[in-house]
Amino acid sequence: MSNTNTYLDQVVRQQERLEADLRTKRAAAPSAPAGPPQQRARGGGGGGDGQPAPNAVEVRVTGFGRWKTVLVPPNAFVVHTRRGRAEPLHVGLGVSFRYNPATDSYLVVPGAMQTILINAYCICRELQGVLVQAYVQWIIQDFSTAYRRLDFGDPEDPMRLVNLQLKEQAEAAIKDKVSTLGVADVLSDKQPIIEELTARLRAVAEGTGRDDEGLGLRIVTVQIKEAVVSSSRLWENLQKPYRTEQGRIARLAELAAEEAVAERELTAQRQRETQRIENDRELADLRARAAAHEFDRETSESLRRSQREQEDARALAELQDATNRHALALERQLAAEEAEIGRLRIEREAELTRLAADADMALAAARARSRHDEALLDVERERLRAGIANAQSPESLQALLIERLPAIVEKLPKPAELRAVTIGGTDATTVAGIVAELTAVVGALRSALPGRPS
Repeated sequence: MSNTNTYLDQVVRQQERLEADLRTKRAAAPSAPAGPPQQRARGGGGGGDGQPAPNAVEVRVTGFGRWKTVLVPPNAFVVHTRRGRAEPLHVGLGVSFRYNPATDSYLVVPGAMQTILINAYCICRELQGVLVQAYVQWIIQDFSTAYRRLDFGDPEDPMRLVNLQLKEQAEAAIKDKVSTLGVADVLSDKQPIIEELTARLRAVAEGTGRDDEGLGLRIVTVQIKEAVVSSSRLWENLQKPYRTEQGRIARLAELAAEEAVAERELTAQRQRETQRIENDRELADLRARAAAHEFDRETSESLRRSQREQEDARALAELQDATNRHALALERQLAAEEAEIGRLRIEREAELTRLAADADMALAAARARSRHDEALLDVERERLRAGIANAQSPESLQALLIERLPAIVEKLPKPAELRAVTIGGTDATTVAGIVAELTAVVGALRSALPGRPS
């Protein structure tokens, strides 16, 4: 087994790191180069036109040569001193001023609230390691006192050394208080540690009396985040009584729950059996009532069916009787209608015979009257023709003959030979001669027709 003291080695390493951190990191003073009229600088330990540091307060320097102006942000404290003067020219928050690099110097410090995270490795009353995690928040209350008593000269972080000093004081106060407390007290109640740490830090930062102004700082809040036992075995042993007690309580609760569940299961089983028996009895009663109701229903249904069958049979017999009577009546009515139809047919045939005879007689009489009328018409037609013929003049006859001459010529038979006959002393080559000859021919034909007057 190794005899190395791990805790001692850890303390030594922390001490070496603290000594390195407490050394002030000063920036090398560079030569003043010729620069543009406006440039930016970081607030640090002194004046000049040095290279800006990345984490300091950002200030803006305008102008050139002896006529420069330092513009300070509104949330930063500044102190401006000049060679030959015991008191500073400007001290305050966000104060801008004219600056001569040859005679002036200034310091710019952040005015925002600072937070310090603390991890204190402590030894309690039982000589056991305890890690206490805390944080402290502070601000600058009186900068005219703070810049004289604190070192804000780190060009990269003006608050680094102040935070480191307050952190070491806070760790020392926590370790002093934890050494008087037991492990259980540290883990269960952190208020005594908070009160002790707050009182010590305020005594250092804010002063203890009217004459002691302190460091010009104000402690805003002190809180303990966590307290952890360093030894895992001790942590388990501390938890073991509570875990054992809780296990006992849990086991007793499980046993009580199992007994309650078993009793409840027996009660539920007994209730289920009782309910099942009652249900079987109720089901048997229901089945008996259902069977009796079914028997009554079947009996009433069979009785109703028999009554309905008798009524249907009686109604069917009555319907058949009425149907037979109606059929006989229809047969009698049909026979009477057929006899009447036969009588009407005979009468119609006799009437048709009589009408046919009357029609024949009327047709014969009509035909006789028609023949008589036709004879009278022929006589009248001949009389009219004769009157018309007698009433015609030679001139009208000639005109009519001339009009019908083409038709007469068409109906004449074609002569086999042509013979010229000259009748009278007319000239046949002229129209007058032809008309005279035709008139003579027509007159001869009329005289030759039978029944025509000459």
